[in-house]
Amino acid sequence: MSAEGLPASEPLTLIVFAFNESSNVDTVLPPIRDWLAARSPTGQLLFIDDGSTDDTAARAQAVLAGTPGAAVLTHPKNRGIGAALKTGVRAATGTWVTFLPCDGQIAPEALDALLTRAAHTQASLVFSVYLDRNDGLRRTLLSAGIRGLIRAAFGVSLASDGPYLFKRSLFDPDALPPDSFFLNFEFPIRALRRRQPFEVVSIHCRPRHAGVSKSTGWRRILGVARDLVDLRVRMWRE
Repeated sequence: MSAEGLPASEPLTLIVFAFNESSNVDTVLPPIRDWLAARSPTGQLLFIDDGSTDDTAARAQAVLAGTPGAAVLTHPKNRGIGAALKTGVRAATGTWVTFLPCDGQIAPEALDALLTRAAHTQASLVFSVYLDRNDGLRRTLLSAGIRGLIRAAFGVSLASDGPYLFKRSLFDPDALPPDSFFLNFEFPIRALRRRQPFEVVSIHCRPRHAGVSKSTGWRRILGVARDLVDLRVRMWRE
């Protein structure tokens, strides 16, 4: 595997999440489509419309019309990033899976770093952290606190800000309850506790093309803390 392209024996499934991203689809999706065609000619592009109330899905269908290996999947109502990821993984046919939001903050070329690292290591997961995202002092401290809680409660160190790359065989959607953003904590925590080999790379994060973020703020951070406690209880009972 390399950033120049994936072998046919290890195709990539790229999942794109969207909720009311109509103003971004025409700008953000074509470069993602073209990047995947260049990197993994036998790859799969899955666009997950998570219950949008605008014409996000219709615009995605227009952009992806005639694209081999591409499909638009829709939720009848907004269910959350975790549900969108699980829908994508259930439909995934690739050996490897990664994802991008449809807000333009992560250029598809940023994924090259994940593919290259996987190519030169035995990692079955590659996480990404942001080089240049300024979340403010309070949120940075809260995020550090959450990582500390993860180390204390689960005995693993998780460094993961952005998209990650993983082998499809590691991800069982039916064994992962969260439909919210918290799935992006639970799946890595479980994988690291199973001592899956992993790597971490740094990538750039850009401003949104349009619209406002639907997954930031104090409420989500505090919700993650509550979900971590719930996960610890669930794992004790397993």
